[in-house]
Amino acid sequence: MLKRAIVLVLDSVGIGALPDAWQYGDVGANTLAHVAERVGSLELPNLAELGLGHLASGQGLTPAVNPRGSFGRMAELSVGKDTTVGHWELMGIVTTREFPTYPQGFPAELIREFERRIGRAVLGNRPASGTEIIAQLGPEHLRTGRPIVYTSADSVFQVAAHEAVIPPEELYRICLVARELLTGRHAVARVIARPFEGEPGHFRRTERRKDFNLPPPEPTLLDRALEYGLDSIGVGKVGDIFAHRGFSREVQAPGNAAVLSAVLDELAQDWHGVLLANFVDFDMLYGHRNDPVGYAQALRAFDAGLPAIVASLREDDGLFITADHGCDPTLPSTDHTREHVPLLCCGARLRQGVNLGARTSFADLAATLSELCGLPKGQWGRSFAPELVHRG
Repeated sequence: MLKRAIVLVLDSVGIGALPDAWQYGDVGANTLAHVAERVGSLELPNLAELGLGHLASGQGLTPAVNPRGSFGRMAELSVGKDTTVGHWELMGIVTTREFPTYPQGFPAELIREFERRIGRAVLGNRPASGTEIIAQLGPEHLRTGRPIVYTSADSVFQVAAHEAVIPPEELYRICLVARELLTGRHAVARVIARPFEGEPGHFRRTERRKDFNLPPPEPTLLDRALEYGLDSIGVGKVGDIFAHRGFSREVQAPGNAAVLSAVLDELAQDWHGVLLANFVDFDMLYGHRNDPVGYAQALRAFDAGLPAIVASLREDDGLFITADHGCDPTLPSTDHTREHVPLLCCGARLRQGVNLGARTSFADLAATLSELCGLPKGQWGRSFAPELVHRG
């Protein structure tokens, strides 16, 4: 029924805590509503026109009388609340075993082996905000050349280094060593290279970040698209999230503006299959940095760019807008938050104004896209395609 399915992931734009949020320390989290509250009013007319106001509360988030899209909310069935499990579930894999986390830092024996293999001692080895630990340990890193290792509430092993001290390519090699070490019970979801630049007091992380993910444990919707001869296009950091598996083409795009431009470029091309794009700035620049004002500005910028995407859709295209978790910038923590995510759908062949309800898994999206694109369904998720398809 659809020739092309376009999935836009607004990284961390959650719309309210899940019932089990208490297990993650996220009771009361509501990224979108709290951002709206903090800035006074959050007018997002184009997202509202697709139905966002029917899902989210907050000043300025008013329901459209006749929404041009269909809308619902999705709950995460997987264990965890990070980027990897969120994206994997959107593409049809539910993670039932939690990835390891290290609230006390990584074991000493693991760090010693890492240091031996890279030929350098490290700094840090504790949970921290990336910008804060770079500010704290950056001067010592400049003096000693020792990379900064840190983690968070997520299953991540992060290595930060000044580009003038450890060039990005060498930092990537160091991260590959970590990826080789972090297996078995220490198989973290992601190893992340975090290059930065600048002087003490004015450090800035650069766009040359690189993620080294575990590969998905089973085929995703993207894998099935390739298997059946369809295109599978990744825009932004999604290639890293799936360990570069399941894509016929990856388009690098550092930041929301570049991702928007790349999506528009891809929509102008002739292809048949699935496009998955991640708009990273909400999470990386504003959620993790407790910046609700910047978060609101990024939402308004995306909303302003949305009409160009909708106008570029062809007769047999479907647009699906969602998120992978929350990251409420108004809470004391800088970590992700366990939240529902929005689901907005539109296209000439899809019905308008349908309330798709509360979905019990992000994998419902993958099940739906499989049905709409004529692909076999995976084991997870319940399709809402019957509610979207025009009757008669």
